[in-house]
Amino acid sequence: MLQVRGLAIDVAARRVLSDASFTVAPGDKVGLVGRNGAGKTSLLKVLAGDDDAAGGLVLRRGTLGYVPQNPRPRAEAANTALSHILSGRGLDRAAARLAELHRVLEHDHSPESIERYSAAEERYRHDGGYSSESDARRIASGLGLRLDRVDLPLSVLSGGERRRVELARVLFADAELLLLDEPTNHLDSNAKSWLMDFLRDYRGAVIVVSHDLVLLDASITRVLHLDSGRLVEYRGTYSQYQQARRREEERLTSLAHRQEAEIKRLSVLAEVMRRQTEKRAKQAKSIFTRVERMKAARVTAPRRERKVKITFPEPPHSGRIVLHGSSLAKGYGGPLVFRDVSFEVERHQRLLVMGLNGAGKTSLLRILAGESEPNAGSFRLGHGVSLGYYAQEHEGIRAGVTVLAHMREQSDAEERVLRALLGMFNLTGDIARQDAGTLSGGEKTKLALAQLVAGRHNLLLLDEPTNNLDPPSRSGVARALAEWPGTMVIVSHDPEFVEALQPGRVLFMPEGRVDYWEEDLLDVVSMA
Repeated sequence: MLQVRGLAIDVAARRVLSDASFTVAPGDKVGLVGRNGAGKTSLLKVLAGDDDAAGGLVLRRGTLGYVPQNPRPRAEAANTALSHILSGRGLDRAAARLAELHRVLEHDHSPESIERYSAAEERYRHDGGYSSESDARRIASGLGLRLDRVDLPLSVLSGGERRRVELARVLFADAELLLLDEPTNHLDSNAKSWLMDFLRDYRGAVIVVSHDLVLLDASITRVLHLDSGRLVEYRGTYSQYQQARRREEERLTSLAHRQEAEIKRLSVLAEVMRRQTEKRAKQAKSIFTRVERMKAARVTAPRRERKVKITFPEPPHSGRIVLHGSSLAKGYGGPLVFRDVSFEVERHQRLLVMGLNGAGKTSLLRILAGESEPNAGSFRLGHGVSLGYYAQEHEGIRAGVTVLAHMREQSDAEERVLRALLGMFNLTGDIARQDAGTLSGGEKTKLALAQLVAGRHNLLLLDEPTNNLDPPSRSGVARALAEWPGTMVIVSHDPEFVEALQPGRVLFMPEGRVDYWEEDLLDVVSMA
């Protein structure tokens, strides 16, 4: 199914993986884990054939299904969601051909036309075309795409819905090897549960990158841990991997300490003996040789998981009314996604925008950020408001522009200050000079958040800011924003993040109803 031998991967001249070898057999469910920037996404791209390796060998057998971290359907916008899902097995073309022959048959009843239609219909039936449509709808529904949206053109679907469609297409294709990079991003709790069951029962092999620990524990039988350029394999569930890794880290830490103590003891002894008799000086030389061998063979104590400590600067003062929206509406050529949405946000308030996928949450934030125009209505910022926007799709992170240059676009501070801000998000060292387009999804999230810090805003529009973040970074971002006294408009499916921020008001989409926040709403955050 998949054989990897001596694999090496470079990202922006930085070696993120060396001499990795592993095999994935049919039925294996493998979780690929590691901190943000460790190289997980780069490894999946190489395994999928999208990027070249710096060295080693990757052998694949059978069909491949690959879902990148931010999947976007590669199809005509006019195509329906259903036809795009069916394209996973090539059935969209077969269905279109059958429909065309049927139209010809309506005015041409010749034996040749009847024979062509009958042959095409028989092939379509034999390939499972009729039953496959219901399978495609079942998968789309399981991933949270409403049945009334499946027959709409891709162009009228929201970003989250289009990602679901692309994931559904790959799952529907029934490939023998699935490579999934953060597949639970943008999924609600019901869709995550459905995906867990799907992966657990999937007949093929799966390699999945995810920070969703529940998903990994429910579906994974092996774990590959990538850190500091090394790939270590653990057997069992994610929980078992965590226990085994803790035991291994304790063993290595204890061994490293014992080795260091012995090296230090022998070095001191040899140094003392070197200054004594000639005979003892010869013995000291022998001890020094032994110390050098011990140094060469010693193990390194595992790095402790670094805590992420982020501090947002005190926001500039603004007027009492920070943001006012009046009768806003938005559509994409079809029915309006939302209409007549009005609200007001006061200084220091935290407004949570809730609604099912496709309800227009991201569309609303893009309007408020000036990234798109409403079909109707208007909004205005209050006196002294400086707006910062975190985009779910990282539209502001551009390939060909360095990380440091992105920071300079937000602040004229000295380079050492900007590097210190990047360091808060563990974007250290040569990463500052790296092309931002080569960053992992988690690193792009950190860069976008670092830009918000550098911008010294007093109003933040946050669209799923914890997606792609590893657990320490997610906790650090939540703590920093919880302590920040500025004004926020938030879209998030992350209950822990929302609980930390304690929003005061809720805007329910698409109806535009504004209400006070209640703790009971935490139960539905992951679904809305």
